[in-house]
Amino acid sequence: MRTIGPPRSAAVNETWRGRYRFTVHNRTAPTHGDPHDPSAPKGTVAVIGAGIAGLVAAYELEQLGYEVIVLEGSQRVGGRIYTYRFSGPHADSPVAELGAMRFPARHMHTMAYISRLGLADELRPFKSLLADDNALHGTTSGYLRLGEAPRALMTDLREALRPRSYRDATLLFAAQLSLIVDAIAPPSQREGLRHDLHSRLLDRVEEIDLRAYLTGHREAGIDLHGIFAQHPELRGACGGDLNTFLDDILTETSAELFRIRGGMARLTDRLARRLHRPIQHGREVVGMAVQHDGVVLTIRDRGRMVTRRCDIVVCTAPLPVLRRMRLSGFATDKLDVIHGVKYVPATKIAFHCREAFWEREGISGGASFSGGSVRQTYYPAIDGDRALGAVLLASYTIGDEAEQWGQMPAHQRHAAVLSELSRMHPQLGSPGMVLGAVSLAWGRNKWSGSGCSVRWGKTLAEQEEERQAVARPVGPLFFAGEHCSTAPAWIDGAIQSAIEAVGQIVLWNSGQRGAPRPAFSSATDA
Repeated sequence: MRTIGPPRSAAVNETWRGRYRFTVHNRTAPTHGDPHDPSAPKGTVAVIGAGIAGLVAAYELEQLGYEVIVLEGSQRVGGRIYTYRFSGPHADSPVAELGAMRFPARHMHTMAYISRLGLADELRPFKSLLADDNALHGTTSGYLRLGEAPRALMTDLREALRPRSYRDATLLFAAQLSLIVDAIAPPSQREGLRHDLHSRLLDRVEEIDLRAYLTGHREAGIDLHGIFAQHPELRGACGGDLNTFLDDILTETSAELFRIRGGMARLTDRLARRLHRPIQHGREVVGMAVQHDGVVLTIRDRGRMVTRRCDIVVCTAPLPVLRRMRLSGFATDKLDVIHGVKYVPATKIAFHCREAFWEREGISGGASFSGGSVRQTYYPAIDGDRALGAVLLASYTIGDEAEQWGQMPAHQRHAAVLSELSRMHPQLGSPGMVLGAVSLAWGRNKWSGSGCSVRWGKTLAEQEEERQAVARPVGPLFFAGEHCSTAPAWIDGAIQSAIEAVGQIVLWNSGQRGAPRPAFSSATDA
């Protein structure tokens, strides 16, 4: 892993060299010229949104000598990185990750920024679904330990697949993959995924010697990651839904996932402190008009509407938020793609517990699957003082189930999850066990409008076509965010998109040199 440091951003430099065929000359301090002409003015950039994409874009641009102002509608930084502290802002407080909670080791943009911000020593393994054999899997007849569940599910699967007959190892593969699909996939996807799995994939798996991939006590599990890595031809046997969702399945159950000790928000908090100017909170952008000499923003600023003319704008708002804005100067095809990208809602509900009662059941982390509408239940590691309690991520849902939870008032949502989850964990009903609850329905959140973008069911070519169309600038208006990247729904995708947007700005600005650039205007009543 390469450490990135000032005065130049290696992340952006590498993007320019590889993607834009552009070389940046090292200098001891940023100047106010474009890379070809240091004396030419660069102007001021307005960044909409203080999530990870907006913060990275602002930081990288400042390193290159741009004046940057960050406009954030809410009163916090981080966007969909949101660490909630139950016992106040103390280092030892139990934390609930209401947004992003993990990232794979192979996400090098994320790893580079963690190193750059001095957080590399704070990385800890993240245990996901299937990581702990003692976690639970809900069935119609009760709860099974995850280590035993795939073998136990094979009997039902064998009956469901008749009259076709498969080896036990193939059925074990199908059972474990089906278990993950049931736990992770939204309801609208599950049946299609099962159909793709049963109709095509198993016939190809039947041709492979699976003995080397059997794992666990009495070979009760199977290494799905190893099978797909060693046999890439299996991807060709997956239908559209299963093929595109498979990346999510394998990533979310990887053994090489990490988190940041004390909360993922440490990443965005540190990055925000590196910016030259304070973030302007409570500035909700409600309109954008692209003109030949800049972008006019309409902003709701503490109860009044103001306009600001900007040289350059980087919009990192999620597309559901962008769809609510008044937009002008956009081509029809750009508007079509803004309204066409699919998003799925996500809802998280966390309980502050008196103690980590699950440890007495032999569960040391990972996640259970209740089998009901609660779906995934995670057992986060305790980084702080155990006397302050522990956090149970009681429910993590996406899709229709997330929307159903999101429609409820918070207190009703918490009570319903507690009631359902108490069937799997009766200890939750003990007096004083649950000290508090918090939840966030991202599909109902004003500043996100949904959980994340998805490209399920699209071919690789269709996915890339959509990505390029979303990320394509409109004159001096540039776009970033996970929806503009090759890794939607991940922190890495947001960082990647911000770096690419900065590269686009440098090239665009160098093409504009010689023409006078208007400064970021003072506010006027709209």
